[in-house]
Amino acid sequence: MSRTRAVWSFWSRPYHAGTGSGWQSPLHHLLAWGLSVRLASAHYPDTMLVTDTPGRSLLVDKLGLSFGEVSTALDDLADADPRLWMLGKLAAYGMQDSPFVHLDTDVFLWRPLPDALVATPVYAQHPEDRPASGPGRPEAVEQGFRSCGLPLPPEWRWYRSHPAGGGPRSPGGICRDANCGILGGTNPALIADYAHLAVDLVLNPKYAPAWSAIPFDGGLNMTLEQFLLAAYVDYHRFAPASPYRGSHLRYLFQSWQEASNPAAARRVGYTHLLGPAKNHPETTARLAQRVRKEDPDFYARCESAAARVRHG
Repeated sequence: MSRTRAVWSFWSRPYHAGTGSGWQSPLHHLLAWGLSVRLASAHYPDTMLVTDTPGRSLLVDKLGLSFGEVSTALDDLADADPRLWMLGKLAAYGMQDSPFVHLDTDVFLWRPLPDALVATPVYAQHPEDRPASGPGRPEAVEQGFRSCGLPLPPEWRWYRSHPAGGGPRSPGGICRDANCGILGGTNPALIADYAHLAVDLVLNPKYAPAWSAIPFDGGLNMTLEQFLLAAYVDYHRFAPASPYRGSHLRYLFQSWQEASNPAAARRVGYTHLLGPAKNHPETTARLAQRVRKEDPDFYARCESAAARVRHG
């Protein structure tokens, strides 16, 4: 049995503000929690939930989900902008001190992750090529910081000077993000340092003027979590004095196309309901049918909790 800890995070403020779910309904979101936790904990019985006090009340007290450890550290985000839903995930990454894998709630592990993957210092779901320009993307962040005379971290600046970061020799101004449907590794210190850097970049008051100068776009979540992860690991892979020199990102899938291929997903026993899949009627109907059949009591608790969300 793997010694890897399975970690989930739930910052309740984006959930209640409607900025961090994307599910067809609150019911389907809660049903996904049950299935994700049940499947992954069968492979990784050391489990942890990082949430806030309302999140614990919902997931543990009302739904009855069981975790080896529950932290309400996300109470510290009470004053943060709930549109930046990735802050809850980053805080959870930064708390880990042993090998772990963080799973999004729409990730279902039908089988354990490959041994060769979970034995690496840092891994994610797949590399994702995205434009460097556009709302919420690195160029927009750079313009806001530059307008206020504020520097971005050296990892960001170095990465952006290279083709992988959308630098001058990058075809079409495309940069590489790391999709964080899963994020984990055997070097939690590296991941924690990246996560602390990202959280500081958002919450440190000295950067507030820059963020005020940047029009908000939901894409900031991907930039601050996924682009910055790729930048951080790539920088430290080559930095001569870095304690993380030589580390690099490994991936479960080698491209977006492979991650989106049902045959490839079946081969590794992995499902991630990306984007619009969480709203697809057939997909959500299968989810509801499965949970109702396997655990009717849990299904009933989800119905009751979802009704309170709709009416509360």
